[in-house]
Amino acid sequence: MIDFTGCWPKGAFFLCVSEGSRDQTHSAFCDLFRVSQGKIVEHWDTIEAIPPRSQCKNDNGKF
Repeated sequence: MIDFTGCWPKGAFFLCVSEGSRDQTHSAFCDLFRVSQGKIVEHWDTIEAIPPRSQCKNDNGKF
């Protein structure tokens, strides 16, 4: 299950963020797209494990 957090445009770029599970690990997913003439011409992504709340250094959480 993936929960969509949001997608934000800035010029020709769109940043989309979500969280869910990957290999049974709670994770954050970030995708950055560059759009030109209405088409995706570049895509970058990153996936990062989200530690349990007990291991977080603050109460803010990942998002």
